[in-house]
Amino acid sequence: MAEGHAAEAVDTDICVVGGGPAGLTLALLLLKSGVRVAVVERSRAHQREFRGEILQPGAMRLLDELGVLAGARTRGCHEHQRFRLVERDRALLDIDYRSLPTPYDHLLSIPQAHVLDELLLHCGKFEGFSYLDGRRAGGLVKDADGRITGVTADGPSGKLTVSAHCVVAADGRFSKVRRLAGIEAGRSDVFDLDVLWFKLTVPSGGSDRERDVRVFRAEGAPVLAYDSWPDKVQIGWTLPHGGYQEVVAKGLEHTKEELAKAVPPYADLIREQITSLKDLTLLDVFSGRADTWAVDGLVLIGDAAHTHSPIGAQGINLAIQDAVLLHPILVDSLRRGDASAAVLGAFEERRAADIATVMRTQRMQSKAMLAHGAFATRVRPKLAAILKHTPAYGKILRKIAYGNPTIAIAGELFVD
Repeated sequence: MAEGHAAEAVDTDICVVGGGPAGLTLALLLLKSGVRVAVVERSRAHQREFRGEILQPGAMRLLDELGVLAGARTRGCHEHQRFRLVERDRALLDIDYRSLPTPYDHLLSIPQAHVLDELLLHCGKFEGFSYLDGRRAGGLVKDADGRITGVTADGPSGKLTVSAHCVVAADGRFSKVRRLAGIEAGRSDVFDLDVLWFKLTVPSGGSDRERDVRVFRAEGAPVLAYDSWPDKVQIGWTLPHGGYQEVVAKGLEHTKEELAKAVPPYADLIREQITSLKDLTLLDVFSGRADTWAVDGLVLIGDAAHTHSPIGAQGINLAIQDAVLLHPILVDSLRRGDASAAVLGAFEERRAADIATVMRTQRMQSKAMLAHGAFATRVRPKLAAILKHTPAYGKILRKIAYGNPTIAIAGELFVD
């Protein structure tokens, strides 16, 4: 935009800040209901690294009902049959997803960009959709009563103002919109760990072979590994919270050897392909629940509202279920012309118990998989063997796989 030109202005019904799984799923649901939607997204063409690649059966079902899953799968993915906890070539825990009903009887490793591209493709079919990428939200617009009525953003063409009935913060665990609204993130370091992520290129093992999501336990810290489309393996090395500086101090070669010992199947690839500490990405692991998820004119969704550990691969599952649950609340809010905190707060009221359950489950998983010490090492395989032959095994698997299975798409609101 040339200097002196008026700032660009967009008027819409719902302004979603953040074009991730939660934001774009919500956008598609609203568009199908005849609602105008503008999505403000800071990156262009998904030009950023995505670590979350695992879809649980619950998320797959909802994306399939939206007509998105098949196209996303066609872009490339891997099916994983089991989640295994491995210690010195022994499977201490073997969770087999094939015991679940078809067709969602597996985990799906799929680049997040494939899901987002497919969601964008479907959203783009609606005239009421505006995708404002390359724009970084920088401020909230408020009326005389202090109600949020839009956002301002900066981008390649200058300043942008989006006016809307309601703003949805779907901009992640470090949400700028949440911060602008003065809402505390509610951070908690209950997991006391960080994860060092990296990818390796692996020789093709055949598209029809069985694949597992594995957690390797050895003398060092546990390491998560799974095949990543098309020819990669994604590895996450757990470290004590704040322990990265100690890793750096010991140097690259020491780090590589520790990793090689932790995941023996990939030892040679680690030594060959990790050439710099820049090949490793640190994820600060914490949980959190925002002090409130709604104020007048604004509602938080996904990681902006509640942040979780990567343990159990719940991120995308929760984001998509959030969108499905918020969709009818926003349609009703728009119909009533009321975007007050009282109306939007119904989302937190209906979702709070689910999120509390996930946080409890993740803490349990963390203790079961990551605990150190001789006692934990002796007891863990015995408990795992007993668990698999009890009704609790199926209950835990279903809880991890589906989240809240009663959350359903409000298709009766669709007008297309």
